[in-house]
Amino acid sequence: MRVAAGGALIVEGIQALAAGGQLGSVLLHVGSVSVGLLLLAGLWTPLAAALLALEALWNVLLSGHPWRWILLATLGAALALIGPGAWSVDAWLFGWKRLQIRDRKGSDVPPFE
Repeated sequence: MRVAAGGALIVEGIQALAAGGQLGSVLLHVGSVSVGLLLLAGLWTPLAAALLALEALWNVLLSGHPWRWILLATLGAALALIGPGAWSVDAWLFGWKRLQIRDRKGSDVPPFE
């Protein structure tokens, strides 16, 4: 999911940069490519995915073809909630986050590690 969202954002940003534009739009597209690279690497994934969702929602309002942006906003929101995954820089730096759910009988296993 990170690869699909990051790759789509990088391709979209590079295509927009190749078309040219004003300074404000160029900075926005450079930011898009940067967020896409962060997602591909899996570095600061929750933050990068939230930025992806916000940018995609912004583009839903501005673009004439909103469906690809709606899909990217959905992917960004999902990535922000579930995290980077096993093969990412975040997992290498900070380790896996694992939740343990207690059974209803009240065992002494803590709910979070």
